[in-house]
Amino acid sequence: MNHAEFTDEITLAARAEKLGEVALMMGLVRSFVVRHFPDSWEFYIPDETAQQLTPEEAYLHFKQLVDRSERKIDRDLTPQQSFEQLNAT
Repeated sequence: MNHAEFTDEITLAARAEKLGEVALMMGLVRSFVVRHFPDSWEFYIPDETAQQLTPEEAYLHFKQLVDRSERKIDRDLTPQQSFEQLNAT
């Protein structure tokens, strides 16, 4: 059974920020900004949107980018490479 990686708005926002960092390291986004306020966080992805994103929107956006990229990487591997990658972990 899958369990949520977050339990409240703060952990959701923190997870969205981590996914943004992963997307940044993978080269999927060139930059992103998180504004921390006492009661909320705002996410901006300058190259993609001029409007702010809520933590929920940012989480979904980054999750889709990272998942799509990982599926593409898996598709591009040959069966032998996939087997070797599986055994390496």
